[in-house]
Amino acid sequence: MKTSDLRIALFSGNYDMVRDGPTQALNRLVAHLLAQGAAVRVYAPTVAEPQVKATGDLVSLRSVAIPGRAEYRMALGLPRSVRRDLAAFAPNVVHVSSPDIAAHRAVSWARRRGLPVLASVHTRFDTYPRYYNMAWLEPTVTAILRRLYRRCDALVAPSESMAQVLRDQRMSYDIGIWSRGVDRTMLNPERRDMAWRRSLGIADDEVVVGLFSRLVMEKGLDVFSDAVDELQQRGTPHRVLIVGEGPARTWFENRLPDAVFTGLLVGADLARTVASMDVLLFPSVTETFGNVTLEAMACGLPVVAAEATGSESLVDDRVSGRLIRPGAVHQFAEAVRSYIEQPELRTAHGAAGLQRSFEFSWDRINQTVADTYLRLIRQKAARS
Repeated sequence: MKTSDLRIALFSGNYDMVRDGPTQALNRLVAHLLAQGAAVRVYAPTVAEPQVKATGDLVSLRSVAIPGRAEYRMALGLPRSVRRDLAAFAPNVVHVSSPDIAAHRAVSWARRRGLPVLASVHTRFDTYPRYYNMAWLEPTVTAILRRLYRRCDALVAPSESMAQVLRDQRMSYDIGIWSRGVDRTMLNPERRDMAWRRSLGIADDEVVVGLFSRLVMEKGLDVFSDAVDELQQRGTPHRVLIVGEGPARTWFENRLPDAVFTGLLVGADLARTVASMDVLLFPSVTETFGNVTLEAMACGLPVVAAEATGSESLVDDRVSGRLIRPGAVHQFAEAVRSYIEQPELRTAHGAAGLQRSFEFSWDRINQTVADTYLRLIRQKAARS
């Protein structure tokens, strides 16, 4: 069997609704599979005005808005019409990418038919409750995730650090790496545009501390703000540039009134903005890989990130950036200050990160997922 023989039913909680790291990774995966001759059918919630142009065939799942995060929706299950569609499509492997009700039902559907199931892990959902004053829920969330993942034949995680977390949590004994790539034709240091910076009121000699992300509290916006406060209190000159949209934007703008907010940017506009920053400050601990981190590195920026899953597999501490204990505001501020005050250090660490980014090729990375599908099909056939 080869890649062109694959028939993949892919279940996603967010395939085109909201532009984020997982949607981009899944759409790139489907594009790669289709280019190799595989058949793919995607099952996901849909909205009237999605932020992403969906790649491939997309079947809408019945869903409801997630309380407090209405931009996202939760798929409720697999109604009869979807089960009929699945049967007609006749997949030889099922892939679930979000731990919602539909994913649980899809795993049950596949197991009844003897089909292999792969689960991809994109987000550390178990860490989310702590950002909404519900840390007591984390053990329950972990248990729900474990129930889903242990019924799958294998997992893929975007980084070795995340894979180790999953092993420690006893999620599976078969965990591979589905890393992330970077579009080097788009994201590179040549995109830096000093004239554009000047149009924002940023002088050529000012050091820009940047963040580009979904603007939600679980991205560590409070830690970012507190670190910026400390830089200001110490009289360290800098400018702050924020790219992104999300429900916490108003809070963030009020918290950082002197920052420049661009809103959501994509494509060449995003690449120009990232390359025009000088340092990325990214204190999030919810990432499983850290697309933001890799994209900043591809633009030649040193990265100050939380020592957490994702970033710690990308950033070489004191070589291409700094890894800081999560929540350690003073240490985050000190690391950023060193880059502001030492341009030669900023240049050296940015160059090291740029070199590291060359290791991430989308085609090679996505083929590892296709190869995992093929392995699981062979193993299932051998046991039957």
